[in-house]
Amino acid sequence: MKPSRPRIDPEGTRLPIKLDATSNGEFEPVPLSPTNKAANKLAHEAATVNAKRLAMSRRRFLVSACGAASTLLAFNAANAAAGRPGGFFDLPTGAALEPSLAETSLGGGKGEFIFDVQGHFVDPNGAWLKKLPAGSKPLSQMPKTGCALAAEPGAHSYLRCLGPEEFIKDVFLDSDTDMMVLSFVPSKPDAEPLTIQTADAVRRIVERMEGMHRLLLHGRVNPNQAGDLDSMDELKGRWGVSAWKTYTQFGPGGKGYFLSDDIGTRFIEKARQLGVNVICVHKGLPFGRQSYEHSQCRDIGVVAKRFPDVSFLVYHSGFVTGVPERAFEGKGAGDGIDTLIQSLIENDVAPNSNVYGELGSTWRYLMRDPEAAAHALGKLLKYCGENNVLWGTDSIWYGSPQDQIQAFRTFQISPELREKYGYPEITPQLRAKIFGLNAARVYSINPEEIRRYARRDRIAGERLAYLEHPEPHFLTYGPKTRRQFLNLPGAGKP
Repeated sequence: MKPSRPRIDPEGTRLPIKLDATSNGEFEPVPLSPTNKAANKLAHEAATVNAKRLAMSRRRFLVSACGAASTLLAFNAANAAAGRPGGFFDLPTGAALEPSLAETSLGGGKGEFIFDVQGHFVDPNGAWLKKLPAGSKPLSQMPKTGCALAAEPGAHSYLRCLGPEEFIKDVFLDSDTDMMVLSFVPSKPDAEPLTIQTADAVRRIVERMEGMHRLLLHGRVNPNQAGDLDSMDELKGRWGVSAWKTYTQFGPGGKGYFLSDDIGTRFIEKARQLGVNVICVHKGLPFGRQSYEHSQCRDIGVVAKRFPDVSFLVYHSGFVTGVPERAFEGKGAGDGIDTLIQSLIENDVAPNSNVYGELGSTWRYLMRDPEAAAHALGKLLKYCGENNVLWGTDSIWYGSPQDQIQAFRTFQISPELREKYGYPEITPQLRAKIFGLNAARVYSINPEEIRRYARRDRIAGERLAYLEHPEPHFLTYGPKTRRQFLNLPGAGKP
């Protein structure tokens, strides 16, 4: 029987592994390089040829594991041609045409546990919409806002395309993610695109699907903002948050703060008093120049040394899109991830201590430049430690995180860079730590127990049925141009 024509992207115009200019809304989109454009061109050409060889439509081919393998192999070819061999996607060339080989290379191994510590969605009915100017259409330029839900009545009905139901499809049906932490964006308490109440509602949706083990919640705290320190008691007592999320570059009048400041110290001490000793701090990806210094990491080593019983999860690891990631050159290194490493060294914070580098948006951006990715990952593994690098994707801003997962499953640092700079090889054991085992330790979770429960819950059953006829959209949601970025509420403002 001939397969029915796909509803989504029937002509197969979208690649399963995406190299594009999409931003998570916290930084201005960066145009693709000539090498990126060449990589996408080669991938499309390979898809046409390989689909014909397998007697498949382009869409069916691209949805398959062979389609993902073919795309990654094209990216390898483009980067090799550009003379950038420092990082690559390590899979056999035959995977582009042999389904079993592609599945072996790109599928999850037995017992794999993927715990994404940075997930997001939007409250499509929240009070935050009332704070916007009349006629405002926030986030309307994002591709997924054209889904079927957008046709329903209401000026902002399109936001349902970024809401909780779509979140569950993108994360738990279209990707291999087992567990996620719902996080927050910087905002005033009365203007949050996602509130703790809405986040808890999504957790309850998942509970009704017998998957309550799959979502944890952050509590957003900016201690330099009136009322936030006082709200921590309710966040812990009523909502059961598992960690605190803060943005040191955000604050009244655009002025940020450091965790090592008096107000930052009060925040840390309050967290310890409440017994939630995990602080997730946005570092890097600066919102603008006004509070740029507070996006850097000089305070991390100071507070890590002062509070060894607190785990500091450095979201984005201090990465800055405009700062090339190269080998760490020692004292005086200027910006990006190097500011985190320098702070750890200056304060004698050893690898595998209480500072963790998180990869949300960082890995997704660096997929465009595997050599820079090799340096970034190599440095984090060397200086934060192999037990202290955490998987995060910043989804659903980038759509389903499956392409990030597939790319990371095959990524390798070249032997030359490993020998020269002391970076580790990314072995299956190390990959498993980054994908979930490291975060499980931070959040005191038993991965085997979660896996055992997840294999038989309702989400697992729905995913099994869904994968018989998968319909991934292969779209990203965030702004792709400077104009789209500036149209976001509060874009570029700390």
